[in-house]
Amino acid sequence: MKMQEFMTTMRSLVDGARVRRLEGDARYVFISDLHMGNRTSRDDFRRNEELVLGALSEHYLPHAWNLVLNGDIEELHKFQPREIRAAYPELYDCFGRFRDQGRLVKILGNHDLGLLLHDEGEFPLDHALKLNASDGAILAFHGHQSYKFFMKYNYLSDFIVRYIADPLKIQNGELPMTSKRRFKAERRIYRASKDLGMITVAGHTHRPLFESYSKYDSLRWNIEALLRQYTHAQGEERARIVSLIEIYAAEFKRLSKKEKKNKVSRSLYEREDLLVPCMFNSGCATARGGFTAIEIEHGEISLVYWSKEGSARPYIEREALFKDRPEGTPWQRYTLAKDSLEYVFARIKLLS
Repeated sequence: MKMQEFMTTMRSLVDGARVRRLEGDARYVFISDLHMGNRTSRDDFRRNEELVLGALSEHYLPHAWNLVLNGDIEELHKFQPREIRAAYPELYDCFGRFRDQGRLVKILGNHDLGLLLHDEGEFPLDHALKLNASDGAILAFHGHQSYKFFMKYNYLSDFIVRYIADPLKIQNGELPMTSKRRFKAERRIYRASKDLGMITVAGHTHRPLFESYSKYDSLRWNIEALLRQYTHAQGEERARIVSLIEIYAAEFKRLSKKEKKNKVSRSLYEREDLLVPCMFNSGCATARGGFTAIEIEHGEISLVYWSKEGSARPYIEREALFKDRPEGTPWQRYTLAKDSLEYVFARIKLLS
């Protein structure tokens, strides 16, 4: 897809989006890519269902958060809507409680686009949400729109998963979103966000992003910053830096091996040194051990990670700005990154 074509698509999403005013005390949480199935071994979501349900029902719902389900909530390439609905009654009831309070937005992705044909009106369906703030705008959409393949040939994607990947037990994350396609999608979304001068919150790639930086990039910059601090540090402070570098380096090497063929770097998004902090991604809820989300609260935007207490990777325990746990639950919420929307909008305005 040429960039000009994608910009036309993006402008159509902006024009057709559900519009809300982002008030100063508003709370929004964006989650995506649950890929809910029928609880069998073919269902990638089943291992995180209890965690997601716990976070929604015991934290976000009682504290008046708005829930944005940002696409690919149901896995319709492999399962029928009725069997998914029957497999997760408690989770759908939780969605319904957000809806009844006027605090649910359900956005379609390429894996649940079929709800337009099968949906019985239980939840309003949208292609995008636009939040208008005093300093700028935020557009939430799934992200598959960055590929003509998904826009024009979603039936072919459905065929591949239903009749090839599913019988061979290939997981959702492996098809069709290869690493090469993932970064192409992110680059298109980054450039469109920059040109439109707005924040975008997407899903689709299953890779959490904050201010246009991936986990790979964040680890790299953290390591470089610590190396600079090490030369001036003494005693216990130097020992602490050594410990952090060991943890970050181990995670960095793990990611480097995984993405080695794709030469992962910020240059895939922007050749200049200054990235515009316009692109965010909520990640997914099919990964082992936890799920990520984007939050907006009291004029700040954050990347958070939910996991069972004691199950997070060591680098998350050390990297998190802070962590908290809903009282009486085994769930841990880690805030990995946070910034003020005013600052982000200012940088977008000045750097775009």
